[in-house]
Amino acid sequence: MRVVLDTNVLVSALISSGGWPDRLYQAWRTGLFELISSEEQLDEFRRVTRYPRLRPFLESAAAGAMFNEIRLLAEIVRHLPKVEISPDPDDNFLLAMAQEGHADYLVTGDKGDLLALSRYKGTHIVTVARMVELLNQ
Repeated sequence: MRVVLDTNVLVSALISSGGWPDRLYQAWRTGLFELISSEEQLDEFRRVTRYPRLRPFLESAAAGAMFNEIRLLAEIVRHLPKVEISPDPDDNFLLAMAQEGHADYLVTGDKGDLLALSRYKGTHIVTVARMVELLNQ
């Protein structure tokens, strides 16, 4: 199974150890699915984890370790296609990653934008809780 985790899911995994996003991240680390990422996402992750408002909730060493794990162990897709379908234009690169990486699922914490699409090409767009449920079946 091939999965794109929205950057907000990755950051949530850092903030809430043992929560649903962290469980999903740990499921990837134990080999339950293949993670798809991109340089665009790694850049966004680096930028977001440095926001002053998030710094009190994040350990920089843990963010660095997650960044390195993703860079080394995830499938990094390149040459993302141009996608302009998300209600939030900042999320279009996630859909492009899903398309280029032939992802089965895109997992997001966004309540409206991406989830409102429910599907993009061959990729199901689901919540973290739904993805954990699917992995436990």
